[in-house]
Amino acid sequence: MSGERTVATAFAPASVGNVAIGFDILGFSVNTLGDRATVRRVAEPGVRIKAIHGVVQDLPLQPEKNTAGRALQAMLESVRPSFGLELELEKGIPLSSGLGGSAASAVAAVVAANAVLPQPRSQLDLLRYAMHGEAVASGSMHVDNIAPSLYGGLVLTVGIDHPRVKQIPVPPSVRAVVVHPHMFLSTRQARAILKGSVEMKDFVWQTANLAGFISGCYTNDLDMIRESFEDVVIEPQRAELIPGFAEARRTAISAGALGCSISGAGPTMFAWCLESHELAVREALVVEFSHHGLATDYWTTAIEPVGAHLV
Repeated sequence: MSGERTVATAFAPASVGNVAIGFDILGFSVNTLGDRATVRRVAEPGVRIKAIHGVVQDLPLQPEKNTAGRALQAMLESVRPSFGLELELEKGIPLSSGLGGSAASAVAAVVAANAVLPQPRSQLDLLRYAMHGEAVASGSMHVDNIAPSLYGGLVLTVGIDHPRVKQIPVPPSVRAVVVHPHMFLSTRQARAILKGSVEMKDFVWQTANLAGFISGCYTNDLDMIRESFEDVVIEPQRAELIPGFAEARRTAISAGALGCSISGAGPTMFAWCLESHELAVREALVVEFSHHGLATDYWTTAIEPVGAHLV
């Protein structure tokens, strides 16, 4: 049909998953870096990945083995248009960094593809398509990176088969400091070490912390956020995978962080702090990693409700 768009490019931000106390359900967007996807209508049915550029290039070009390609396949299986889709990816997020790179690729792809459909689908539909892509990378469907990358800001997602998404307000004075050490840690490896059960006392403690954290965000209560910002279930199991983690967390909190934990599956760490403490918190993390021979990249960002979008 004349006038319909045949090519579109979208940007999807990186994200921090879990946010310490919200394993697989809570995440926030990191808008200072992300992935771009260009999607073009083609006559040949199905999905074709034309090229992958950027900081990661050696990713599978077979759509079923690529997070963005699989997300587009899920979209085509649902929509069944009269055309196929060609994808080109520009990766801005390091591989296996714990910054939601697989999720951002999938989200950018479905947002771009949505613009070339005759009838665009809802954000909730796009979330479901991107979930199929995320499963390629991690082995299971979870949304704590996909939802913030798609919606933006701090996002709580409840449910997998019928997900419900809620953007949580973040106190405007809060900044996120994100520090990525130059080491490889796969999501599958970080999930494989987790125990299959949780002791009752830890369940109660973690539940209280999640409730207190969300309550603090809604009421702009920084003291409540600080007191609740502790993961007693997942972080203790994964800490040993990141050299210097315990000392880095301790020094970041001493430097003024409200809380500090592992971003997603790691090895990236993040901290929340006031703007006046940004530099001290960042330096604490960077210096500690340097003590273990690890160079780092770092970013600081406000946590704003701006997710994936066309560019």
